[in-house]
Amino acid sequence: MTSRSLQGKNIAILVTDGFEQSELLEPRKALDEAGATTKVVSPADEKVKGWNHKEWGNEVPVDVPLKSANAADFDGLLLRGGVMSPDHLRMDPQAVAFVKQFTDAGKPVAAICHGPWTLIEAGAVKGRTMTSWPSLKTDLKNAGAKWVDQEVVHDDTLVTSRKPDDIPAFNREMIQMFADSKAGSRPATAEHDSDLQRKSA
Repeated sequence: MTSRSLQGKNIAILVTDGFEQSELLEPRKALDEAGATTKVVSPADEKVKGWNHKEWGNEVPVDVPLKSANAADFDGLLLRGGVMSPDHLRMDPQAVAFVKQFTDAGKPVAAICHGPWTLIEAGAVKGRTMTSWPSLKTDLKNAGAKWVDQEVVHDDTLVTSRKPDDIPAFNREMIQMFADSKAGSRPATAEHDSDLQRKSA
C-alpha cells in the first residue's frame, strides 16, 4: 500500500459537539496523508468542538452541513467516538439516515469507540462481527452483532475498534478497507455472501 493509496477517495466524517478529539484528528490525518479528501459532516453549520479526555478541546470547521450531505458524494464514512457526539447523532434522524445511505449502498464504514451506536440505529450491525467501547457490548449483541474484545475488527465493509489506544491498528485497517473498496459493489449486511453468489452465477 502506497502513501497515496486513497487518492481520489472522498471520506465523510460524521460528527457533532463532544467527539473524542484524538479519534477524529488522528484518523483524519492518516486518511489525508494516504491521499484521501476528508470532509467533516455535521448537524452544526460552522464548527464543532471536541472533547479531550476530561475537558473540552479544539474546534473543527464543518465542511458539509448534514442537511445538505449525500452519501452518494462519498466513498466511505468515519464514525469516531466520545460519548456525547455519538449519543446525539443516534437521536438525530438526519444523521441516522445519512449513515444508512452508506450501509444500504455497501459503502465502507469505519467506527471507533462509541461510534457504532449510530450503526445500531441505522439497522446495520445484524450478523456483523464487531468491537467497540466495552459498554456498547450488550447494545451490539442485542442488535444482532457478534461482539469481540480486539483492538481492531475488519468485517467486509466495516472496521471497528475499541478506544484511542487502538488508533494505530484502526487507521491501518481503515485505510486498507477504503483503498480496497469498490463503493456500492455489495451491501453491508449479513446477506452480502448470497448477493455475491448471485452476481457470480
